[in-house]
Amino acid sequence: MASRDVLEVIQGKWRIPIIISLTYGNKRFGEIQRDIADVSPKMLSQELKALEMNKIITRTLFDSMPVTVEYSLTPLGLSMNKLLEEILEWGIHFRKEVVGK
Repeated sequence: MASRDVLEVIQGKWRIPIIISLTYGNKRFGEIQRDIADVSPKMLSQELKALEMNKIITRTLFDSMPVTVEYSLTPLGLSMNKLLEEILEWGIHFRKEVVGK
């Protein structure tokens, strides 16, 4: 069941890139969108909501004019760092073995 839970949280094309973007610090919506070139605003919004619901990220509203919203990783999200490093290493290996040939 635990492996299913992990796959449920990180499934899809955009969630891991969003999490990686936030590993470099808190960001606003537009900053995340610039980090991930191909994601549409609608898809980014949906994925941010899903990650927030799963307690991977947190959304903070600042009382400014205009209202500013910032996203950051929760301690649970930060704990994914080793997993992300392993995925990156395996991805490099995969590209060399399969894509590179």
